[in-house]
Amino acid sequence: MKTNKIILSFFSLCTMLVVISACNEKDLELVDPGKLSPESFFKTKAQVESAVNAAYSNVQTIGLWTRAYFFMYDLMGGDAAGNPQLEADKVQYWKFSFDSNHGNMGDYWESCYRGINKANFVIGNAEKINEIPDSQLSPALKKKYVAEAKFMRAFYYFLMVPRWGDIPLITEIPTTPDGFPKSSKDAVYDLIVSDLQSASTDLLDKSAEVVGRANKQSASALLGKVYLYLEEYDLALAEFQKVYGKYTLAENYFDNFMDETEHTTEYIFDIEYDETLGTGSLWGGPAGSGQNESTLRGQEYGWNDWFNTYPADDLLAEYEPGDIRYDETFYTDGDTFEGDEAQRTIRSGTPPEDVPETEIYIPLERQAGWRKYQNYYKREKENTNSSINFKYLRYADVLLMMAECENQRAGGDQDVATDYINEVRERAELDPIGPGLSKAQVFDAIVHERRVELAGEQIRFGDLIRWGMAADELASQGFQAGKHELWPIPNREISSNPEITEADQNPQY
Repeated sequence: MKTNKIILSFFSLCTMLVVISACNEKDLELVDPGKLSPESFFKTKAQVESAVNAAYSNVQTIGLWTRAYFFMYDLMGGDAAGNPQLEADKVQYWKFSFDSNHGNMGDYWESCYRGINKANFVIGNAEKINEIPDSQLSPALKKKYVAEAKFMRAFYYFLMVPRWGDIPLITEIPTTPDGFPKSSKDAVYDLIVSDLQSASTDLLDKSAEVVGRANKQSASALLGKVYLYLEEYDLALAEFQKVYGKYTLAENYFDNFMDETEHTTEYIFDIEYDETLGTGSLWGGPAGSGQNESTLRGQEYGWNDWFNTYPADDLLAEYEPGDIRYDETFYTDGDTFEGDEAQRTIRSGTPPEDVPETEIYIPLERQAGWRKYQNYYKREKENTNSSINFKYLRYADVLLMMAECENQRAGGDQDVATDYINEVRERAELDPIGPGLSKAQVFDAIVHERRVELAGEQIRFGDLIRWGMAADELASQGFQAGKHELWPIPNREISSNPEITEADQNPQY
């Protein structure tokens, strides 16, 4: 099981009360809120760590991985389709019919900026952190904590800039209600790169850091991904080379998606959850405060629970015969339902009047239900809460990004690119591809392999956008070229920020 630790602190930041929910280790520690204020903060190691932990907490919000994020990306990317009971605002993702008043898009925006605000609080107080006696906090740890805040600031901005383009660039705690104008996406990317370069220098090596926190390799992997999005293939490959060989693919693919084994040998950076630490703020807003240690993904997607989405037919058709990832990603007719002591068999289609006790039906005549990220291997019902972490960066993803960089860069070697692909295919028990493939053939192989390896991991939409393939691949869902590459700036931001007006809205919204 997990060995995560949560450290809760309370402190006043401007007029906001922040409850900090940490990443890792075991105990629960409470600090008297009456003794903390912006003037007295950053006096001890515990205070520094709690402030850094706060920067992590905003990923555990309804606007991000607790509920909205997986719907947004799986539906927009075409990996998932909606059953009839899917809520109207989620249907809008699949149909690309959302506008600037969409609630969860506003929550996504606000969650990220609140996380950025918390990271800025740490980074802006680096001098105070350095004043703590070295006997209480070593110079290496001082650098490490500031570097974690920079990693998280870059992370939140990278969640935003591909989706909105030009956005406000905030690098310090706001002291007035004046607001911030949009900055160019190039300026935002410059900050992301700078933060990750600094973080990769000052963070601890993965061998010295606990799971759940950023380390040198996760910073390099994220920086490589950023460079890939910028089509700086040589720079991206150089960062990925810092990661290559320091991880291995998990022997069992499905281990990556089970609660007890999720920190496998290929884990690089996860969105962490542990429901045993508290779920009292599960349905809260984007503040990233309180106990949000659970995601609703299992309940929402579970074929034996709400079953709001199902795997898209063209995703199922993408798998090659013999690809073991198919059975480890989906439940289909004839599978054994492991989570039930009776070991019932899953059936699809319309159930008979008297369903045999040995069978359980996937409703609505769908071809398949999700297995990945589901708790059915150990329980019959999801029971709302799930502790299964979301993969944000894992080694298989890095290998496929390395293949893409090698294939796309000037003077790239297609045989080297296929070697990276084949490392991933070998675990899937598939024959290797190549050698001697053309650049176009290797690219097609990468498109295929990323879809089946990373299915339901919220990757494909970003891939289709950066490859310029979204207009073709998502046309049947309503994607419009020149519009849906970007999302609408939330109306609540335009209403509350005097530096942003309707004239700043993204095209065609």
